[in-house]
Amino acid sequence: MGVPKSRHTKSQRNRRRSNIFLKRPNFVVCSKCGKQILPHTVCWNCGYYKGREIINVLEKLEKKERKQREKEIKVQEKTEEKKEKPLTVQELSKK
Repeated sequence: MGVPKSRHTKSQRNRRRSNIFLKRPNFVVCSKCGKQILPHTVCWNCGYYKGREIINVLEKLEKKERKQREKEIKVQEKTEEKKEKPLTVQELSKK
């Protein structure tokens, strides 16, 4: 068994241990569905990557789950349409 030849100071010990801790993963928002995903990966929720459909997620689901997921996607698309539409001067004056 190895025995240290001299005492290690607290600073040496702490510098060695500074790389041991776990780092939190960096998440980004999916451009299609808005879920948080790891960067540079296909979204597990909608199957899109860089605006293109890579995996057909609905194909793998059962009938009941597929209907539920389709409803969720429609609701998300409607909310995106409402958010993206900028108000005109006339609409602002009506409010």
